[in-house]
Amino acid sequence: MSQTLIAGANAPLANAKITLRIISQSPIDCAAYRLASNMKVRGDGDMVFYGQRQSDDASIAFRGRETDGFFDIDLPTQPMAIEKVAVAFSADLPLAQLGNVTLQVMQGSEVLLNCPVEAANRNEKALILGECYRRQGSWKFRFIAQGFDGGLKPLSEHFGVEIADDSHNNQAQKQNIPTPPPMPNTASTQSNAAKPSVNLSKVTLTKTQSSINLKKKDNFGKISINLNWNQQANAASQATGQPKKGLLSDLFKQRASGIDLDIGAMIFLKNGERTLIQALGNHFGNLNASPYVLLRADDRTGHMTGGEWLDINGSQWSQIQEVLVFAFIYEGVPNWAQTDGIVTIHVPEQPPIETHLTEGANNRPMCAIARLVNQNGSINVERINQYFNGHQDMDKAFGWGFSWKRGSK
Repeated sequence: MSQTLIAGANAPLANAKITLRIISQSPIDCAAYRLASNMKVRGDGDMVFYGQRQSDDASIAFRGRETDGFFDIDLPTQPMAIEKVAVAFSADLPLAQLGNVTLQVMQGSEVLLNCPVEAANRNEKALILGECYRRQGSWKFRFIAQGFDGGLKPLSEHFGVEIADDSHNNQAQKQNIPTPPPMPNTASTQSNAAKPSVNLSKVTLTKTQSSINLKKKDNFGKISINLNWNQQANAASQATGQPKKGLLSDLFKQRASGIDLDIGAMIFLKNGERTLIQALGNHFGNLNASPYVLLRADDRTGHMTGGEWLDINGSQWSQIQEVLVFAFIYEGVPNWAQTDGIVTIHVPEQPPIETHLTEGANNRPMCAIARLVNQNGSINVERINQYFNGHQDMDKAFGWGFSWKRGSK
């Protein structure tokens, strides 16, 4: 049975992996900060947010969407130099207009602590919600609900994060226009090496803002595409005795529990070659040779908090005409909104580009997410978010012309 805390109250935590869930009625930006004894971050690897979805050692990972964010925190593996892990959020509106916010402390699917924040008469746009902290060799949790009048920038600076944006970047963020971070001062590289420097800009592709173009470069570097989701979303239905539903179960053997989404891509090269990358059939691709796209090792357990990753060799972008990124529900609930799925495209020297997979037809397990198209050397990123009954239907809709047969992992 869960316990409800009031602001200022604390409770013991097991030395285990926990999840801090932030539930909001309106979009917010969530962040977690690992703090040393001086109550500051040690470097940018200690801040976890939409632009950096896991800590430098992957012991803290962020997933979810703007109204339901999850921080998975592995307490036993936190560095000994870390005294606290604080979680916070910021918004464009003051809390009174935003609505009530709730922080939950969870272990697996069980809610241990409920921490409700009443929005009435509160004008802050950012709040430190709570913190996990060490106390005499054990971990405890404290509900804080301390407000800031500013947004994510002053909140992060409070914890010692050096923000690498300026008024130009802030305006670009509002307009969803990507701008590169400031060039480093090579003369002071060594003295600044230990200072965190985080760019808070991001681009969210939606129905109304559905594409963005990244200007031509000789070398885009390694482009990384992450698919993350709430792997525990169907745990509650299992606990209540409802049967777990596994889409494509006629093709694939169901696994024990949890939701498993798989990411893949169709690649069209300039020389006319067409290639499929996905875990089914072990088509993982190659980063340094054709097709210059690689699927990192598939998470066959369905419980990797970092999600799944697809890499594109941006130094060979001139060889690529199009990359169509897709995902399908390998096993779990037939409900895209419930997965809290999000795809984030990371291009060096660009803000992360994200799109949320929350609009799908519940009975269609396949989603065409986005296309990266070579337009005279530039990268045009186009949000698709169309849903299909399977690979063959998606292929037919976009005219790729593959021959399909049943496969397995």
